[in-house]
Amino acid sequence: MLPKDLKYTSEHEWVKIEDGKVIVGITDYAQKELGDIVFVDLPGAGEKVKIKETMATIESVKAVSEIFAPISGEVIEVNDTLEHSPELVNQDPYGKGWITVIEPEEMEELEGLLKPDVYAKLIGEK
Repeated sequence: MLPKDLKYTSEHEWVKIEDGKVIVGITDYAQKELGDIVFVDLPGAGEKVKIKETMATIESVKAVSEIFAPISGEVIEVNDTLEHSPELVNQDPYGKGWITVIEPEEMEELEGLLKPDVYAKLIGEK
């Protein structure tokens, strides 16, 4: 079941807007497709990211995948816990498995994100 308070990208990232900041992770669908996650290459705090450009990579037993920035801005926090426990992305993708927090440059960029019902159709959920 998709959390209704989040927005989504067609590349399977989720976004939570909280206090003018954007928390980003990958969806449950994405983590299931990847399989067991063994490594997450996080961006550095203070790094600038651009919408739809690679900001991190995630490695599973099956493949290495890119995580794309859902919005342009500055990375202000990363989930350092993933360095030693990347499996949190599998176990709790919408909670402890979050990837990064971004200070957005243009909040309007978020208008292009998918609502839960649209994302559900994209991945074939009802």
